[in-house]
Amino acid sequence: MGFFLRKTPEYGSMYVMEIPEEIHTVLQKLTGPGHEAFVVGGCVRDLLLKKTPKDWDVTTSAAPEDVQKLFPDSFYENTFGTVGVKTESGDPALAVVEVTTFRVEEAYSDKRHPDRVSFARTLQEDLARRDFTMNAIALRIENLESRILSPEPKKVSQNSKFQIRDSKFSIIDPYGGQEDLKNKLIRAVGEPEKRFTEDALRMMRAVRLAAQLGFAIEQKTLDAIKKDAHSLAAISRERIRDELEKIIMSDNAEKGILLLEEAGMLAYTLPELREGIGVQQNLHHIYTVFEHNVRALAYAVRNKYALAVRLASLLHDVGKPHTKRGEGKFATFYGHDVVGARMTARALDRLRFSKDTIDKVSLLVRHHLFYYNVGEVTPSSVRRLLRNVGPENIHDLVKVREADRIGSGVPKAVPYKLRHFMYIVEKVSRDPISTSMLAIDGNEVMRILAIAPGPKVGLVLNALLGEVLEDPQKNTVAYLAERTKEFGEKSAEELKQFLEMKERKMQEEEDALKKKYYV
Repeated sequence: MGFFLRKTPEYGSMYVMEIPEEIHTVLQKLTGPGHEAFVVGGCVRDLLLKKTPKDWDVTTSAAPEDVQKLFPDSFYENTFGTVGVKTESGDPALAVVEVTTFRVEEAYSDKRHPDRVSFARTLQEDLARRDFTMNAIALRIENLESRILSPEPKKVSQNSKFQIRDSKFSIIDPYGGQEDLKNKLIRAVGEPEKRFTEDALRMMRAVRLAAQLGFAIEQKTLDAIKKDAHSLAAISRERIRDELEKIIMSDNAEKGILLLEEAGMLAYTLPELREGIGVQQNLHHIYTVFEHNVRALAYAVRNKYALAVRLASLLHDVGKPHTKRGEGKFATFYGHDVVGARMTARALDRLRFSKDTIDKVSLLVRHHLFYYNVGEVTPSSVRRLLRNVGPENIHDLVKVREADRIGSGVPKAVPYKLRHFMYIVEKVSRDPISTSMLAIDGNEVMRILAIAPGPKVGLVLNALLGEVLEDPQKNTVAYLAERTKEFGEKSAEELKQFLEMKERKMQEEEDALKKKYYV
């Protein structure tokens, strides 16, 4: 988008740039009957930052019912004066343009929703209710009347770059938002405490914007957040989750987590993470548990990893404060992976993350301590790990381990040992790691043993799988049929005890290796 600067006596600076045709169409239809209409909010902020807006918002003097008359293909499903105008654009950011009537909001008894919304007469009244100066900037297109637009909205492909050029517009910026953008500052409109009393989630939004944009929070605004951080307790967990997810998916997620702690809000989002503050580790770590977790997240962010890996990197050691024994370089944290997985599941469930996300992140935390020393890692142990985490998760598990390493202060994320581990993974990737991959199935087990469906069938299959995990060459119909007969001589309870004993023995061997290396 091209910019250049002009001066106008009414509003000061006037820019010339490209504005999408769909926005011109909406604004022209609104202003044609004499209504005022402005582009406003986050999309204006993005334009001034030379970024492509993710969505477009328009504010107008027209009442919602007037907007709907002008745009029959629209919907109005709220009480805040916002009409969704469908443009038929192929660009998702422009498919629906939100048109909101100028409004003011009165007292917020629950710190979440205004007790009453009233429509305002002027743009200035509308801008005064907004959260931050960078979002209280409006844009008025000056040459709408000179544009000749199609009577019907044009359909453009999703990849279309078509835009109307040389759109002249003036900036209305009563709170100095442009100057704050220039100085990379997030500042509340008017009195910060009043803004946060209106909607406590704005405090997290300030941190989220700081993390997304790489900005700082202006001191008076930050002081107000520290004072009112406890108000987050009144906010729904879903709304907190949405902001936290955006922070973690931002390019400055590490800064965002540290800001949440500095501002006193981490206690209301991820209190489990705070428990690691000041907790010293052992000879394998130079940072406290909290510092280590945040640095692990920073590595995941630098490598553009997905949400589940970022969350697992941040939370992988939350169990350490609960399992620490001793002090100094020989302190131990035995079982922190198991404890941490439970804590992670509870934390993400409290924040209303999806079940799939909770299950995957907890799984990655539970198994992040997988052992991979060359010469001590056997193909059978790798097959068992693949069985436990699933082949679809093994690469993400390695990513969490890389983040763990870098978060510990070591120079290399992928040493030879880890590369060798991945070689073994590839080598055994076609080996059977589940009962569905055995040469015989449950029907065959029932036929051989002449038994009806029941728990014993599954127990026999798991016993067979245990042998095949040790030696894939045993995965033949003849061998498994013979072993089925032998396992069939045991009762279901005996088989259960047999499998538990084998699992316990393998866990003891794994624990012995972990203790050897103080993990």
